[in-house]
Amino acid sequence: MKPVVALVGRANVGKSTLFNRLTKSRDAIVADFAGLTRDRHYGDARVGGRDIIVVDTGGFEPEKPAGIVAEMARQTRQAVAEADAVVFVVDARAGLSAQDHDIARYLRESGKRVFLAVNKAEGMAESPRLAEFHELGIGEPHPISAAHGQGVRSLMDAVLAELPPAVEEPDEVAQDKPIRLAVAGRPNVGKSTLINAWLGEERVVAFDQPGTTRDAIRVPLERGGRRYELIDTAGLRRRGRVFEAVEKFSVVKTLQAIADAHVVVLLLDATQGVGDQDAHIAGYVLEAGRAVVIAVNKWDAVDRYQRELVERSIEQRLAFLKFAPRVHISALKRQGLGPLWSAIAKAHASATAKLPTPVLTRLVHEAVEHQAPRRAGAFRPKLRYAHQGGMNPPIVVVHGNALEHVTDAYKRYLEGRIRDHFGLVGTPLRIELRSSRNPFAERDT
Repeated sequence: MKPVVALVGRANVGKSTLFNRLTKSRDAIVADFAGLTRDRHYGDARVGGRDIIVVDTGGFEPEKPAGIVAEMARQTRQAVAEADAVVFVVDARAGLSAQDHDIARYLRESGKRVFLAVNKAEGMAESPRLAEFHELGIGEPHPISAAHGQGVRSLMDAVLAELPPAVEEPDEVAQDKPIRLAVAGRPNVGKSTLINAWLGEERVVAFDQPGTTRDAIRVPLERGGRRYELIDTAGLRRRGRVFEAVEKFSVVKTLQAIADAHVVVLLLDATQGVGDQDAHIAGYVLEAGRAVVIAVNKWDAVDRYQRELVERSIEQRLAFLKFAPRVHISALKRQGLGPLWSAIAKAHASATAKLPTPVLTRLVHEAVEHQAPRRAGAFRPKLRYAHQGGMNPPIVVVHGNALEHVTDAYKRYLEGRIRDHFGLVGTPLRIELRSSRNPFAERDT
């Protein structure tokens, strides 16, 4: 499971800038005034060869805040509670403040691993001004510049050194280990009801009120001689509609459950159609590279016209999951569960399939003979051979020359040819192109 690192500090010290630096994104809005970030913001990062979840927080005032500041403080406390490590960000230019001391006192009492990042310290690595930050009692100050990237790597190396070592799992799931099966979807689409239908008992609370499940619940199950670990996740809402701190606490658990699963059942509600949040959750699953099955629940509660509308909306709004099998079910009446299990088995088999190098190379050559990649100026990409680079999701690495000119459309064409040959369904397939170095590129002409 990915460790969680929370960024904490008073307003306008550069937490969001550091978040964007670590996640290599612009997901957090950055501006030169205080209080811009009010909610917790989650992002995936890969640092030092390890995958982590980074949490950006708003300006923290732990001592008796009021109004929106009180809500921001409550969100920050939850971020600290769910974190494996906390990075306390302070401002080198502004120096220490009474609020920094208040935050440091709270963090010391939390019992968490805390690392002190002195931001905006460009060219100050040896400056005596850094000495004052020892007053916080947090530990050695790490001078960084989040805007320019200076010192960030050494800071994160120190953080990762204190985290538990990553447990490396093979891409292929061993036969004696359970298949982790996560059920994800919006609140109140029937996730807990589906888990109970599989188990044949009321194992998890199912109630006609959104948000009943607050955490990712894991339940063992054996079916057809194969062991599973069922994961009932909390429903993910649109960011603007999440108000309760306890519900915010469940978001990171849901994202971790999706990333940790081998197969994800994306549960939709036939009575509500496909909404923006369904597409967001599907995006999380695709980004994590998980095998996925689309299950449309409450199919018995809609008429023929509504069914056609639902099918059309799935094709339009979830077009990027066209590889995923689609099953119509009624969890309450236990209808369609057999086909759902069959789809799950096929998706898992596809995600862990072995793709022999000779077969992949032959498929690539046949694809080029049928349709060569487009010429780019004086160069035409040349695809030489291919091999499998990983499982769950399957990764196909293609080697050749001038492959940087291969278009995304041609990569999709190759993906389609490989999918059709191996019968891959329910799993993303990633194509990586690696060009050989031209030995004549640096010669004088």
